[in-house]
Amino acid sequence: MTRIELLDCTLRDGGFINEWRFGRGDIANLFERSVSAGIDYIEAGFIDEREEFDPDRSITPDSEGMDRLIKGLDHGSSKIFAMIDYGTCDISRIRNAADSEIDGIRVMIKKKTRYEALDFCRKLKEKGYLVGAQPVSVTGYDDEEMKELVKEINRLEPFAMYIVDTYGLLDRSHLLHIFELIDERLKKGIRIGYHAHNNFQLAFSNSVALMEADSDRDIIIDGSAYGMGKSAGNCPLELLTAYLNENRGSHYHTSQILEMIDTGIMKIYEKSPWGYQMQYFLCASNDCHPKYAQYLLQKKTLSVKQIDDILSRIKPEESLAFNKTYIEKLYVEYQKKDINDKVDIERLKNVFQTSGCVLVLGPAPSVQAEKGRIDAFLQEHDPLIISINFLPDEYAPDMLFLSNSKRYMQLSSRLEKKDGAVQIPVIATSNVTAAKEGFDYNLDYSSLIDESFEIPDNSLPMFLRLLDKTGVNKAYLAGFDGYVQERGKNYSEPAMEYEFAADYAIRLNSYTAGVIRKLKERMEIEFITPSRYEE
Repeated sequence: MTRIELLDCTLRDGGFINEWRFGRGDIANLFERSVSAGIDYIEAGFIDEREEFDPDRSITPDSEGMDRLIKGLDHGSSKIFAMIDYGTCDISRIRNAADSEIDGIRVMIKKKTRYEALDFCRKLKEKGYLVGAQPVSVTGYDDEEMKELVKEINRLEPFAMYIVDTYGLLDRSHLLHIFELIDERLKKGIRIGYHAHNNFQLAFSNSVALMEADSDRDIIIDGSAYGMGKSAGNCPLELLTAYLNENRGSHYHTSQILEMIDTGIMKIYEKSPWGYQMQYFLCASNDCHPKYAQYLLQKKTLSVKQIDDILSRIKPEESLAFNKTYIEKLYVEYQKKDINDKVDIERLKNVFQTSGCVLVLGPAPSVQAEKGRIDAFLQEHDPLIISINFLPDEYAPDMLFLSNSKRYMQLSSRLEKKDGAVQIPVIATSNVTAAKEGFDYNLDYSSLIDESFEIPDNSLPMFLRLLDKTGVNKAYLAGFDGYVQERGKNYSEPAMEYEFAADYAIRLNSYTAGVIRKLKERMEIEFITPSRYEE
């Protein structure tokens, strides 16, 4: 009968959540409770030469640091492992196993450097370690490539070869197909391990399927307390111990894992939760890196359907390693729907010139804080009011400019009627698709963006370029404060908020200010509320 063993990767994979800063006390607590639970293998953390030793973190620059981290802790009957992402630690930083507190080292093996990584594994084995060969992103291998990899691993004869589902893409049938392919070819005595991620909520069910597979080979299943781990997290260790106790006659002490969760894990989860999320589903369903969905979601310009459409267009060779330049190119190409907007430009030119005075309203806090100043301006000038991607409660805009599909979805119900009045005329760029009837004015998106900037479709520069194209000589701006990094300070409506890093806010402010300075060479632009774009 197949022997099923468990590996606890909480201190290693869980560390992606908190930068491995568990604290010295919790490192000891999590380690020793896992030992008390009877877990077969415990991964104490990463070895990465780019890091400095810190007793509060489960990532160290060498094996000596890992020894210092766990020295004096009760190992019980558990075997202790560390992990190395190949290329982040030279072999000279690893002392011989006979002189170390750790019994084994698992090595992350990327496809493009797999042969070099296997040679590194060979050197670790020569130093006396149990070696886990961990080819990451197994879904990136076809059957023939996997067969060839198994041949190379047979030459190495490691302690274990792993099926690492880095992005949680495997379903039961695909997992068992890979397992059977490996099991038929891998030398007897080499364990097969499985490391799941929970993008599809399949980590536990897949683990059960593997534990029930028809094989005589010993199998190691990875888990972490409460599923702690990057992105959608890992298979919850407490589910694995409970299942094996109930169905395989194992004697793990699940209560000790629950104590780990209660005393050490929940306080981290409450601050930085992990687990199943829509963005991880989107990427898993499109076989791509989680950062692709995260990148598109953070733009807050797209509906979920549009994000799914873009992810489906990612080429296989770009899917498993995040490429910011590539996804930005896809994003811009997707947004582009070239149209001939000559007629609508002429129509807008007549509207703007007839009005005589144009006030552009933005959604920043000053649109409320400076209401008195704006009201005085309205009374004096009686301008044509055009709001940008939002509908203010304080004012009744004459027109709405839409360049953002996400904002349109948020506003669509209000566009039918606003305070009982007729629908507001909408000026929309071609990347925004009307839910029902077409928009009043349709403009070519690509003619208003700036692909040289990291945010090519920032709405204010786009609208100012439109005013320039229609021959407007002067525009007044209110509610365009510029960005700050503090959440809750950029918009008058909380639902519109983005999260900005300090340098991101600075770059965006600097770029927009530059666009305004250039346009001022041809038209007057005057702020009637304070703005960082004038600084």
